[in-house]
Amino acid sequence: MKILFLGDVMGRSGRRAITERLAGLRARLKADLVVVNAENASGGRGVTAGHAQLLLEAGADALTLGDHAFDQKDMLAYIDREPRIIRPLNFARDAPGRGHTIISDTRGRKLLLVQVLGQVFMSRPYDDPFSALDGVLRAHPPGGMVQAALVDIHAEATSEKMAVGHFCDGRASLVVGTHTHVPTADAQILSRGTAYLTDAGMCGDYDSVIGMDKAEPLRRFITGMARDRFVPAEGEATLSGVFVETDDRTGQARSIQPVRDGGRLAQTHPA
Repeated sequence: MKILFLGDVMGRSGRRAITERLAGLRARLKADLVVVNAENASGGRGVTAGHAQLLLEAGADALTLGDHAFDQKDMLAYIDREPRIIRPLNFARDAPGRGHTIISDTRGRKLLLVQVLGQVFMSRPYDDPFSALDGVLRAHPPGGMVQAALVDIHAEATSEKMAVGHFCDGRASLVVGTHTHVPTADAQILSRGTAYLTDAGMCGDYDSVIGMDKAEPLRRFITGMARDRFVPAEGEATLSGVFVETDDRTGQARSIQPVRDGGRLAQTHPA
C-alpha cells in the first residue's frame, strides 16, 4: 500500500496548496491513501467543518487533528457526523468523536489510523499516550484485519515522539510526528519494520515563524510584549509530509521518503 501523509495544514495558504496541488501530487505518487493533519487549517487554530470538508473534497481520505481539535466550536458536533476525521485518542474522556478509525483504499485494503497527544511541554496533562496506543494496536495488528497502521504522534518533544516510534515498532507501519511545523531529516525504517519520521512539517508558508506572520512573534520575542494576535502567513505554501510503501502481508514498511512540494523549501519528491 502506498500512503501519503501531509503535516499540519496552516491557514489559508495551506488550504490553498491542498486544494490546488494535492490531486496532482497524489496522482504522481500513485498514492492509495492520503491522510492530512488539519490541526491549524482555520486561522491557525483548529479547523471548521467547512474547511475540513474542503480538504476531504480536495483528495484527503482522512484528517487528523491535535491539541486544537475543538478550537473551532462547530467541530464539536461535526466530528460525530464525519467518520473520516479523528481527534487524539488520549484527549479528554468525554470529548466527542473518536481517536482512531479504519479507512479503505479502492482495492478494499484497510488502514488503521490513530492519533495521540504527547505529554511533554504540552499545554495540559493529557492521558498517557503509550497505554492508549497499546490497546488499539493490540486489537488491530497490521497484516491481520488491517493491512497497515499509521500513528500520528502530535507532540512538542522530539524525545517523546521517538519513544512512541520505538514503542510502536513492529506494531505500526508508520509513526509520524506533527505539531512543531518543522520537517525533520530522520526518515527511517526502525529495526522491526516501522517507518518513522519525527515531524512531517507543515503545509504552510515557511517565510514565517512556524506558519505565523513574522511581525507579531518577532515583537514578542524582542520586547516581551504582545500587541496583536498571531495570524497565519499567506505566501506560497510548501506541502510537507512523508510517503511510505508497505507490505500488505506483514504491514511492515518497504520504504519511506520525505515529501516537500512547492513554496520556499528545497523540493523533495519520491522517486
